[in-house]
Amino acid sequence: MARNSRKDKNEGAMDKAKGRTKEAAGSLSGNKDLKSEGRTDQDKGTLKKKKGAAKDLLG
Repeated sequence: MARNSRKDKNEGAMDKAKGRTKEAAGSLSGNKDLKSEGRTDQDKGTLKKKKGAAKDLLG
């Protein structure tokens, strides 16, 4: 079970990094949709990391 939690944490970190990159690119280019997509990716990453942490606590 720890393997699945690690996978969720790693995927979450990758989503957050991807989201930060998209948000920055959107800010620099003035692309509001890209900036918003970046924020969404960061939120998704945060949820995946929390899911992995919850799996650690439960099992």
